[in-house]
Amino acid sequence: MVSLSERLATLKTDNLSTRPVASGKLVRVVGLTLEAIGCRAPVGSLCKVDTLNGTIEAEVVGFSGETLYLMPSEQISGVLPGARVTPMVGEQGIPVGLELLGRVIDGVGNPLDGLGDIFTGQTAPFTPAAINPLARKPIDTPLDVGIKAINGLLTVGKGQRIGLFAGSGVGKSVTLGMMTRGTTAQVVVVGLIGERGREVKEFIDEILGKEGRERSVVIAAAADASPLMRLKGCQTALTIAEFFRDQGLDVLLLMDSLTRFAQAQREIALSVGEPPATKGYPPSVFAKLPALVERAGNGNEGQGSITAFFTVLTEGDDLQDPIADAARAILDGHIVLSREMADAGHYPAIDVERSVSRVMPNIVNDEHMLMARAVRQVLSVCRKNQDLVSIGAYKPGTDQAIDQAFTLKPRLDMYLQQGMKDVVPYDMCVNMLRSTLQ
Repeated sequence: MVSLSERLATLKTDNLSTRPVASGKLVRVVGLTLEAIGCRAPVGSLCKVDTLNGTIEAEVVGFSGETLYLMPSEQISGVLPGARVTPMVGEQGIPVGLELLGRVIDGVGNPLDGLGDIFTGQTAPFTPAAINPLARKPIDTPLDVGIKAINGLLTVGKGQRIGLFAGSGVGKSVTLGMMTRGTTAQVVVVGLIGERGREVKEFIDEILGKEGRERSVVIAAAADASPLMRLKGCQTALTIAEFFRDQGLDVLLLMDSLTRFAQAQREIALSVGEPPATKGYPPSVFAKLPALVERAGNGNEGQGSITAFFTVLTEGDDLQDPIADAARAILDGHIVLSREMADAGHYPAIDVERSVSRVMPNIVNDEHMLMARAVRQVLSVCRKNQDLVSIGAYKPGTDQAIDQAFTLKPRLDMYLQQGMKDVVPYDMCVNMLRSTLQ
């Protein structure tokens, strides 16, 4: 008969973390991908690869027969044929805790701000189990973001996922910074994915500022980071936001950008041989987008919320880009930043007519909703008749609706514009909107 101690010893030996691990070797490097044989590891696990400059980490992203495809988390340098590849045993996760507040970390949780190591009491997996959609709390409460155009006309609810569609140079980062300073959420998680290194420092020092940084966690994976690090950066931002949500806090998640996440997954998928499907994007990209977005939102009863703004880069201001088109279908609304308005000095350059908040009718009263619709109607009339008025083809008094619209237009423009450092509370935004329309 086997004794209890012998049974426990057998169980311990069978555990993955104590099982001896066989090392393999590199046989091929193709583009960004390393190919290894002689070792076994599940997809998603990490391996150590010996190089002339020390060891680097790589993640298993696929396999074919006995060959493992590895994606390194840093730039490939000093890799030799036949280099040793050793699987890393044990669970991989990201450190989470209140100690992260005020810190800047990379895609896997390493500090970038020079303030020393971060010691937290627990870790969380990069991809946790999904929440039952029927267990989520409904979105029924507005979230103040401190911006008049959004609070008044595109009201956002706690737990909403909304896209910020913008081209380059139209004030996207400044708009995100205004939200971090003006929001009533207790914690702000900012993911700067694929940005230029200069812009990362400028966002933290100038746009976010000292006050905004105290209650924020910034995850930065610059444009020169590996595709795996950019992918992990997005997952890390969601994991940290989920931790604070589970503590009962309201979290504002600003992800800049969802497009860089898709591009990183495209690079990885194409490297392991996945065929492109839609304008160069493999099918796995469109499978991972909703998996990432659905992690945000309200939690169960007793938990907090994650209100997420995912920026989407519209190349050439084309809203029919595959990623932009897919994002609109899985988000709870979208805010479009107009290049034409930005060129005219109208900031924030929010195009109210082309933007929508799908949960706004459920979280505001009837008066507020009617005022928002009235503004849209005025802006629509002005846009349709702008050319006639500009060339003098329209005679005042011909159409009462046109006359009223162009009378209100200057006052609406003043309402929709706001200084970069100005914060306007939600109730004040509604009162100012009421006064503007009277």
